[in-house]
Amino acid sequence: MEIGKLPESVLKRSVFKQLHTMRPEVLQGAGVGEDCALLQLAEDEMFVVSTDPITAAAKDAGRLAIRVTLNDIATTGAEPVAVLVTALLTPETTEDEIRGLIGQMEEECAKSNVQIVGGHTEVTDVVRQPLLSITGIGKVKKDCYLLTGGSKPGDDIIITKWIGLEGTSIIAKEKEEKLSERLPKDLIKTGQEFDQYLSILPEAQIAADHGVHAMHDITEGGVFGALWEVAAAAGLGLDIDLMKIPVRQETIEVCEVFGINPYELISSGSLLVTTPDGTGLIRALEEAGIPAAIIGKMEDGNDRIIRNGEDRRYLEPPKTDEIYKVV
Repeated sequence: MEIGKLPESVLKRSVFKQLHTMRPEVLQGAGVGEDCALLQLAEDEMFVVSTDPITAAAKDAGRLAIRVTLNDIATTGAEPVAVLVTALLTPETTEDEIRGLIGQMEEECAKSNVQIVGGHTEVTDVVRQPLLSITGIGKVKKDCYLLTGGSKPGDDIIITKWIGLEGTSIIAKEKEEKLSERLPKDLIKTGQEFDQYLSILPEAQIAADHGVHAMHDITEGGVFGALWEVAAAAGLGLDIDLMKIPVRQETIEVCEVFGINPYELISSGSLLVTTPDGTGLIRALEEAGIPAAIIGKMEDGNDRIIRNGEDRRYLEPPKTDEIYKVV
């Protein structure tokens, strides 16, 4: 396609025609020439806004872009309402590919009753593959929002589902041929299907209703990065049992092929929660069919300790995600 804004005919045909999910809060949504969306909330509600790019995944980028942004909104205890989409496309991008990306995003939004209210689409030669950046908007009651730094000493630290889900899914799709040289096809297929677990909205709602102190979705930097960020935000230490961190065998196998660390692998789909009542929250999550585990506690002071049997070491600040060693 030609460099510059998408032609109006393409916008109408391959973008706007695919947007069907509508919210009553939206007074003005996506449209030709409309640079702003208008949303009306109640007097006792707050906006929650977050933004995320997708840079490491070519396949299913539209789905991932929406999921990770809605996950961020959900960790505050808020309900996702709307998203704005910035899509920077290469000159080689076809209209069918544009339609596919928008279709993926609308499909994900519809699952969570979220409206695409606008954004920007442009063809440019400064990117090597389509680059999506999503801004999410949510709403939450004034006295009910959560912050990453809200943890308290003595809180149980809980991980939902399994770490490494997103990284495993991306690698299994992008590097299927390489993995097939060493791993069974059934294992690779299972890893590819981990993308079905990437939304944390159900467990975030359960946790918020349970009265937790903090939530954080485990994205770039993996579980080690997320643990550091939660502790740093609260100005606290932590004590973690490495053996209690839930991880699927498929993730371990995929990571071994490429010599990467699953604990430092992007992990959307897994939610980190701190709460004074870990046992009660685990029970509530299990009743909803969501596996979870208590992996340690928040501590006074600044010591951030990882235990592995009798071995004991200090957690390091977040590093570059392991995904970038592979894709």
